Amino acid sequence: MQILTAQELHNLAMNIVGEKLTEMGYEFQAINSQLKRHPQFVLFKKGEPTIFVLVKATKNLQNPNEYDTIWMETFLNHAKKQNAKVWFAGVGIANAESVESPVFKDQPYYVAFEDFLKLL
Repeated sequence: MQILTAQELHNLAMNIVGEKLTEMGYEFQAINSQLKRHPQFVLFKKGEPTIFVLVKATKNLQNPNEYDTIWMETFLNHAKKQNAKVWFAGVGIANAESVESPVFKDQPYYVAFEDFLKLL
């Protein structure tokens, strides 16, 4: 069995978030799936401000919305200069057999993602 890399987990989280955004009627102005490059999605919807969406894959199913507050302050300042809103999507992904085990390719997994934290 092959363990998913950090980039593969991130891509999985992005797919989950991207599907939800599409269901919500957003168009993607830009998508960046590279790890540690932000934002992952830049959204457009007629009549609304630009929205930057930050996606973070985590093994924490209980509280997937935890983030680095100091780093986030810097990003929020950047977004304010762009007159953009900021949404955070923490996506918990864990092995379905045991949350202590890594997530494997082509094996069942749990997803914890309810909604976006609207930070700005």
